[in-house]
Amino acid sequence: MSVLQEVDTISHRAAERTGRHTLLDFEDIQHFLMSRPPARAARYEFLTFQSGRGGRAWLSGLIDKVGTAKAVGENIVDSRWVTVAITWRGLQALGLPEALLATFPQEFRQGMAARADVLGLTGANHPTNWVGGLASPNLHAIAILFARDVPERERCRQEHERYLVQCEGVQLLSSLDLEGIPPFDYAHEHFGYRDRLSQPVIEGTGAEPTPGSGPPIKPGEFFLGYPDEEGAAAGLPQPEILSHNGSYVAYLKMEEHVAAFRDFLREHGETPEQQEFIAAKLMGRWRSGAPLVLSPEADDPNLGADLQRNNDFSYAHSDPHGYSCPLGAHIRRMNPRDTAVNMSRRKMIRRGGTYGPLLPEGADDDGIERGIAAFIGCASLVRQFEFAMNVWTNDPNFHELGNERDPICGTQDGTFDMTIPKRPIRKKIRGIPAFTTIRGGAYFFLPGIKALRYLASLGEID
Repeated sequence: MSVLQEVDTISHRAAERTGRHTLLDFEDIQHFLMSRPPARAARYEFLTFQSGRGGRAWLSGLIDKVGTAKAVGENIVDSRWVTVAITWRGLQALGLPEALLATFPQEFRQGMAARADVLGLTGANHPTNWVGGLASPNLHAIAILFARDVPERERCRQEHERYLVQCEGVQLLSSLDLEGIPPFDYAHEHFGYRDRLSQPVIEGTGAEPTPGSGPPIKPGEFFLGYPDEEGAAAGLPQPEILSHNGSYVAYLKMEEHVAAFRDFLREHGETPEQQEFIAAKLMGRWRSGAPLVLSPEADDPNLGADLQRNNDFSYAHSDPHGYSCPLGAHIRRMNPRDTAVNMSRRKMIRRGGTYGPLLPEGADDDGIERGIAAFIGCASLVRQFEFAMNVWTNDPNFHELGNERDPICGTQDGTFDMTIPKRPIRKKIRGIPAFTTIRGGAYFFLPGIKALRYLASLGEID
């Protein structure tokens, strides 16, 4: 969810071994969910196809620039590294026959805006308030342009702009520029929390899970056409060349109200130390990344930066009542670990970055929008993403709390609380304000390279 600023690639040498795991097709899978290019800037361009012919021409000319899981781990990032994903209506606009369109799952066909009630996106978060045409049926595709830095991103933007002129009927609905915020030596977001601390490892990549991350997850939980945690996947979209090596991706643009967050901390903490304590209780980690379960009384920046230690904890035996990490804290909701069942079927892969400038410490709200633009990759939007949003994020009775939602990214309207267990008397903060607002979202399909070529070669329907 934070800035695209670190190299986070998988070990392809181990992945090429046969016989141990299902062999993943790194030359066909787009790199986006497998590895991060060493990019400190990116641009999201949301597109509409007024002509199927133009859409197919755009796709055809872009395929060779799309980074694969194999190539992005072996090369220096440049304007080559593009990711392409398509909405259901985008597949329709490209000319995919209706019989094949019907093989996609209902939630993808409907799109995120139509699923707002399921996701708990009400009030200010409702699609009627979204920007950039993201709730429009005319949203057909996204092109993600990766860059080493902001000047390189501008060159990428100009190159794609010139290319769009050549593709009849392909128009830009909106765009979003992303870049890192200082300090640049670790990934973090605008509230100041260290990010990228807990990600699943995919079986067959050769990567080793860090302590506490659990065993590698079957690739079918993230990529279509592979075995998942319950065996061979069934009911995949047709034809197979389209679905194989593809993934579903949920996109969320989430504004962070940094000044309001800081005001809240000052309201509930008289000293800077007390304010940091409240911030840690809301998240479940200190802003350094140190987990409260392992460091409940004071921050430990060395622990927070140590990937071999900062994820090595559980809840059921170490902190069953939430005295260290509150039951409703963000990380405890989004990854309940050993206090939830069927967790291997709920794992998702997060990608994305920060947008907007840093708000200096002590500064008043400057009226400039800033936040996180995140992608959540999975094989089932219902079982993984929508479950997380409906149950973990926005269910007020999560862990039988009664009247609470995720304090960081849940839908808040000032009527929900946050409980901080403490002996002998627990602390309850009433009327949690909204620290974040969803400004847009969409469901995309992230096809493999062969699938992109298949779509580009569809017959004329105009």
